[in-house]
Amino acid sequence: MMAAMTSPALPPLREVIARHGLAASKALGQNFLLDEQLLDRIAAIPGRLQDRAVLEVGPGPGGLTRALLRAGARVTAIEMDRRCLPALAELAGAFPGRLRVIEGDALAQDHDALMDEPYAVVANLPYNVGTALFTRWLSGEAWPPRWSSLTLMFQLEVAERIVAATNGDAYGRLAILSQWRTAARIAMKVHRSAFTPPPKVMSAIVHVVPGAAPEGVSARKLERLTEAAFGQRRKMLRQSLKGLPGGLDALDAAGIDPQRRAETLSVEEFVEVARLLSR
Repeated sequence: MMAAMTSPALPPLREVIARHGLAASKALGQNFLLDEQLLDRIAAIPGRLQDRAVLEVGPGPGGLTRALLRAGARVTAIEMDRRCLPALAELAGAFPGRLRVIEGDALAQDHDALMDEPYAVVANLPYNVGTALFTRWLSGEAWPPRWSSLTLMFQLEVAERIVAATNGDAYGRLAILSQWRTAARIAMKVHRSAFTPPPKVMSAIVHVVPGAAPEGVSARKLERLTEAAFGQRRKMLRQSLKGLPGGLDALDAAGIDPQRRAETLSVEEFVEVARLLSR
């Protein structure tokens, strides 16, 4: 009810950006989304957000933040561009007790400690840190994670690498990391014209939900395996895994032909080799 009462009082995003002098910073990888209907659609992707904790990275002038607050979420937003803080403070005033803004670098924060409860991540990630943050959320031995879902904006090319199937050019380490214990899908494509300023490329929203982790597999072993296998993408596995201790033996034990190339192995085959390496 609160969201419905307070949202009409919000000024248009363009006005907020002009008043606070918030031209998008190329150095910070910023591109602002101003279409409120589109932002509401993005905020709807993770499902019902009423009274749920949400972590947002790089809110900028607060376009997506507004949509999340309108949906009833309790938002923690990490922003390193201090020019945006006054605009976010105004938004916090419009939704009392529902928006906490933390100034700083999201890569330097312990997100679980910051949130202190299960949370959804929803963010129009700055392009220059998007993949680093994403791989961090997917990594680590502890599973299931504290986050319940990731709803993230990427360049379309990166999004396609996340959901890629075996044997395609986009298939690689990112696909395996994204698919071995989560379900990942492209929820929406976003045209470059929706942004201010328009980026050179198309974008897409990826939605990721954690699943069960395969038993007996070390996440670190899988990461090192895919690092070695795709580090020399065009070479046969017998060549690319030569420097990985136990790599060729694990390949043999899994019954995988060492003359195959990395992109021909399914996620399940990589998991099986990693399981043998984890013993």
